[in-house]
Amino acid sequence: MSNDTLHPNPQFARPGWEDLSGSWGFAFDDADVGRDAHWEVEADAFTWTITVPYPPESKASGLRDTGYHPVVWYRRTFTADAPPGRDRLMLHFGAVDYAAAVWVNGKLVGSHTGGHTPFTFDITSALDGDAAEQTLVVRAEDSPTDLAQPRGKQDWLPEPHVIWYHRTTGIWQPVWLEWVSGTHVKRVLWTPHIERAALGLDVRLNRIPSQPLTLQVHLTLRDQVIAHDAYQITGHESGREISLPLNDIAMNHRAWLWSPEHPNLIEAIITLLDGDAILDEIHSYAGLRSAGIADGRFLLNNRAYYLRMALEQGYWPDSHLAAPPEALRREVELAKALGFNAVRIHQKVEDPRFLYWCDRLGLIVWGEMANAFYFSPDSAERLTREWLDVIKRDYSHPCIVAWVPINESWGVNNLPGDERQRNLLRALYHLTKVFDATRPVVDNDGWEHAITDILSIHDYARDGATLQTRYGSDEGLERALRGEYPIMKPLLADFTPTEGAPIMITEFGGISYAPESGVKWYGYGTVKSGDEYLARLRELVSAVVACPNVAGYCYTQLTDTEQETNGVLLEDRTPKFDLAALHDIFAMPR
Repeated sequence: MSNDTLHPNPQFARPGWEDLSGSWGFAFDDADVGRDAHWEVEADAFTWTITVPYPPESKASGLRDTGYHPVVWYRRTFTADAPPGRDRLMLHFGAVDYAAAVWVNGKLVGSHTGGHTPFTFDITSALDGDAAEQTLVVRAEDSPTDLAQPRGKQDWLPEPHVIWYHRTTGIWQPVWLEWVSGTHVKRVLWTPHIERAALGLDVRLNRIPSQPLTLQVHLTLRDQVIAHDAYQITGHESGREISLPLNDIAMNHRAWLWSPEHPNLIEAIITLLDGDAILDEIHSYAGLRSAGIADGRFLLNNRAYYLRMALEQGYWPDSHLAAPPEALRREVELAKALGFNAVRIHQKVEDPRFLYWCDRLGLIVWGEMANAFYFSPDSAERLTREWLDVIKRDYSHPCIVAWVPINESWGVNNLPGDERQRNLLRALYHLTKVFDATRPVVDNDGWEHAITDILSIHDYARDGATLQTRYGSDEGLERALRGEYPIMKPLLADFTPTEGAPIMITEFGGISYAPESGVKWYGYGTVKSGDEYLARLRELVSAVVACPNVAGYCYTQLTDTEQETNGVLLEDRTPKFDLAALHDIFAMPR
């Protein structure tokens, strides 16, 4: 097997993977009869063709069917020729929304719940050694009206309304195969320690080895070898701190830290050896950087760093949540060209290839969970389980500097009156810290904070003077915190501030540029000319940047999305105005 395209998980890539994207057989199962009718072995049931990994609601899938279809099925064949020294075949899914069951040659190989997180099955025992081709079948269940399901901005109504969009059902991230040895690497986590120029490496194997093995780690920085380490591994997991002799390369090792201005990456090859035999080889990378808070400022690499973020919905008109692969790098390039140094992913867990380009090109990311709309113990459990999987998947990306489990009280819409909901915010905050103690956590972005490292505020004031009145002085900010609410809800809900927590305006602006008469749109103020748009934009951004108590902002939004016509780019990523003019506004000095 070989593939020259970017690996679906570039931070955990094996040579010789096989991409299963492309044409699959497809079937709608609105009456949910497929399991009883054994569609896992019934080829005639698949009367449609779909292009994976695009959802059936999208044009890119070849179907463009936006109706209610709670159950869908996929089918394709593949060959399974094991390379020398590899005897286990792993089947990987980037994401399937929402619950998936998978069969190979009619044998159930596993199931998974969670629409934004990856999963892997060892399908070796289901392979038919006498067959020229193997058959893969996937059943995906995604209830359009289940408001307790973490769904983000996917609409539950037949057609998109207000700020919600067409649904993304079923497979929406890559599917791929990899051959591995019986004992292989299951997970790699990187933890940077800039204060001592070291990288923490945690490696987990799929099982306890029957005899001691060797783990070899080869690190390079700008084509120079900075570490070559080998040590014995005898259990499931092994932790190691690798000292990096960066001071031998440069007088000031800060020059080798990761930042948007200098996105230095340490390339890594991790090899699992049994004597001289290679059992597994993982190509990875890490960034040496820290993220924190102190004295009302966000800190990058222990220095105050002003965040200029754009709200990134990660939605494309022809493919919905599933980005065209070639578009991911361009998205990062456009954000940087506009003057932003960061994006806040909104109500979506973004494709690992997008995070790769943020790592590689230098764009900070706030990682956010897709929320449910309804609170219950069941919805809390579903959200929590999937959120912890998100953290584990994305922990090692240097671009991610903050975690946001909930946005604007979605799924916890009675925080003042329900102690359980406030407890969920606190629990998500503390659980996130259990799995990742290296990044700030925002419990509930926008308002009604219970415990947070960053006091984030959403405020769609129409003019700069109002923003200055609210946040430009200690007195104005105190009034806002006491109850002169910027928008819709109070800022605090039984609030426990983290010492030194910075204040950020993490949604503002949202200006719509003259939508045509009769066209559905959603924004926070409309202008009719380009000059008026740029003047209003400069007024709002200047006002926020001038507030001494504000440590960063997030402008709404990067692109138009469905009926939300308040992006600085059109849906197809065409700039509405000259990039240089927009860059001059968003990159204005603090």
